[in-house]
Amino acid sequence: MKQNKKARYIANVTAGALLVPESKKIADLMLKEVSKEEWKRKIEEENILQRLSLSSSKRIATFIKSRLQLMTNELWAMIRDGDNILATQANFVAAVKQSKLLGDYLDSIVRTQFKKMEDTLPLSLWDEYIAMCEKADPYMEKFPPSSAEKVRGNMHKILIEVGYLSNPYQRKLQKVEFLPEIIEYLKKNNEQYVLRCISI
Repeated sequence: MKQNKKARYIANVTAGALLVPESKKIADLMLKEVSKEEWKRKIEEENILQRLSLSSSKRIATFIKSRLQLMTNELWAMIRDGDNILATQANFVAAVKQSKLLGDYLDSIVRTQFKKMEDTLPLSLWDEYIAMCEKADPYMEKFPPSSAEKVRGNMHKILIEVGYLSNPYQRKLQKVEFLPEIIEYLKKNNEQYVLRCISI
């Protein structure tokens, strides 16, 4: 699907969810500032991301790199060297910055559910949210049904990975306590939008 650069909402999470193990490997390459040749060798020849096809490896590597480039090497180190919780939360805040579709979903729909003391996140709210986004963003291209379903699935998978949702079926809402390192990083780097979105 062609993406309009002026659009606030684009389907930029269709390549996958948080991909924490893969992100650790990409963060390592970025921290080491490997050359283009070394990057190609690691991704295409050594297949460090362990994908079945070359095109998949290249797509996932590019996707993760574009996400991590929005943050600094301090966050990359948290992803590479942190335990599963720290690495997951670090990936998550980068994902929120990368995708306004994810961030605003948290900031509006998920936040409202918490305020209303609701304990689940119905699938119907996603459809309402997409309709709201289309109305608010004149540049947003309508998602084909297959893309809309895939984006929703990845969005909810991300929320499950970080802990906001219990599982893909019951979708029970849960509060998430972010580690002090994450909160300190976001404050230090003036990531106000991300802070607001995760503070629900």
